[in-house]
Amino acid sequence: MKHKLVRPTKAEEAAINAGMAADSDTYELTDAEFKRLRPVRGRPRSPSRKQPITIRVSPDVLAQFKAAGRGWQTRMDAALREWLKTHRVR
Repeated sequence: MKHKLVRPTKAEEAAINAGMAADSDTYELTDAEFKRLRPVRGRPRSPSRKQPITIRVSPDVLAQFKAAGRGWQTRMDAALREWLKTHRVR
C-alpha cells in the first residue's frame, strides 16, 4: 500500500508557522544551522548488547512465541530471564 503525501494548504502552513513563532521553546533554524544537521541512522546502541546464538527449541515452543507477532525473540529472552529468577544455574 502506497502512502500519499498530503501537503498543508497555505492557510495551514501559516497556522503552523504562527504556532511555532508563539512557542518560546522552539525556533526556526538558520540556513547555517540547517546545513550542519546530519541524519541519524539506526537505533541507539544498548549499554548491554545481546549475544547472537544458535539454539534448538521444540517446534511448538517456537510457534507459540512467533504466533504473538514481532518481538518474539525479546519475549523469549524475558521468559528465560524470568525462569532464572526461580531456578539455580550451576
